[in-house]
Amino acid sequence: MNMKNMKRPLQIATGLFTLLPAMAFAEDKLSAGDTAWMLVATALVLFMTLPGLALFYGGMVRSKNVLSVLMQCFAITAMMSILWVVYGYSLAFSDGGDMNAWIGGLDKMFLAGITPDTVSGTIPEYLFLTFQMTFFIITPALMVGAFAERMKFSSMMVFMALWGTIVYAPVCHWVWGGGWMSADGVLDFAGGTVVHINAGVAGLVAAIMLGKRKGYPTTAMPPHNLGLTVIGASMLWVGWFGFNAGSELAADGIAASAMLVTQIATAAAALGWLFIEWLNHGKPSVLGIVSGAVAGLVAITPACGSVGPMGAIAIGFSAGIISFFAATKLKYMLGYDDSLDVFGVHAAAGIVGAILVGVFAAPSLGGLGFGGDNTTIAAQVGIQTVSVLATIAYTAVISYILLKIIDLVMGLRVSEEDEVKGLDMALHDERGYIL
Repeated sequence: MNMKNMKRPLQIATGLFTLLPAMAFAEDKLSAGDTAWMLVATALVLFMTLPGLALFYGGMVRSKNVLSVLMQCFAITAMMSILWVVYGYSLAFSDGGDMNAWIGGLDKMFLAGITPDTVSGTIPEYLFLTFQMTFFIITPALMVGAFAERMKFSSMMVFMALWGTIVYAPVCHWVWGGGWMSADGVLDFAGGTVVHINAGVAGLVAAIMLGKRKGYPTTAMPPHNLGLTVIGASMLWVGWFGFNAGSELAADGIAASAMLVTQIATAAAALGWLFIEWLNHGKPSVLGIVSGAVAGLVAITPACGSVGPMGAIAIGFSAGIISFFAATKLKYMLGYDDSLDVFGVHAAAGIVGAILVGVFAAPSLGGLGFGGDNTTIAAQVGIQTVSVLATIAYTAVISYILLKIIDLVMGLRVSEEDEVKGLDMALHDERGYIL
C-alpha cells in the first residue's frame, strides 16, 4: 500500500473527531426551521387570547357587560406583557440558587444579558421568552370568566399583577424552569397545572369571595350572542395548535404528534359533552359542544407530548363528560356562581388531563414514555396527583390572601347600582351595541 492510500483512513478518522464536538453541540445552534415554526406558534397563542378568548367570553355574558370582558382580556394582555419582561421571565426561568426548587432568581430582570444573538436550545431566547409571555397572558385572562359581570376593573388589574408574580411565576418555575416538579418527572407538556388548574382554582376562589351575581340563580342570564362564542371557541381551537405543538419548541415529530392528539382529543370531548347533554336534557346545545371542545383542548394540554392517538381519545372523551357534570351539576349542588364555568371546564378538565397522562403515557398503551425516573403507571400517576394537589393548595391559599387584602384596601365588587346598569356603562362609559 502506498503512502497516499495509508493517509486516507487517517484523514477520515481525523475528520470524524473534528465533527464530533460540533455534532454534540448541534442542538445549541440556531435552527431556521425551528425558529420559523416558533414565530408562528407564538402568534397563534397570542391569537388565543386576542381575539379568541375575548370573543368566547364576550358572547356568553349579557349584552350590558360584553365590553367589560373584552376590555379585561385586552388590558391583561398589555399589563402582563410588560411585567413579563421586567421580572416575570426571570422569576420563572432563571436559576434561583438555593431557592431554585421553588422560584427563579432576578438575574434576567429587565432581560439583562439577553440579545438577538442569545440562543435558547435551537431558537433565539427572545423568541422563547415571547412564547412563554403568551402563556403568562392567557392564564390570568382565563380567570375573567369566573367573576364576569361583577368585579371592579381596578381591583381586577391589581389582583392579576400580584397573582402573576406570586402564583404563576413560581408554579411555572416548578414545572418548566427547573423546579421541584420538573425534578420529580411531572409530565405537563403545555400547561395543565401551570395554566388551567392554576387559573381554574384561582377563578373559583375569586367567584366565591365576590359572591353571586345579583339575581343568580333565579333570574335567567343566558349568553347574549352565542355566535360570538362559537367564533371565539373556533379561534381557540386553531390557536391551541400553537399552544400545544409549539411547546415542543421545535419543528419535529413530537410537535406533529402533539398537533394530532390535540385535534383528536378536542373532537372526542366535544362529542362526549354533546352526547351526555343530549341524554340529560333531551337536546344538544351549541354552547355545550363548544364548551366540550374547550374541555378537550384543556385536558390534552398536559398530555399532548406524552400520549398517542388512542390515549388522546380516552382523555378527551373523559374530559367532555366530567366537565359537563362539573359545570352543571356540581356548580348548582355547591351553590357558587362561576359565571362562565372557568372551574368547571379549565380546572376540571385540567385535572383529568394531568392525572390521565400518567396512565396513557405508558408505552404499552401507545404512549411515548414516563417522566424522569418513573417506570410504572402507578409511579407516574402518583407524582401527577401530587403536582395537582400542590398546585390546587398553593393557588387557592395565595389567591384567597391576595383577594382578601385587595378587598380590604380598595374593594373587590362593583356597587349594586353599577351591576344593574352593566359594567360597560358603569366602568367604561361605553356600550357594546348602539341599535
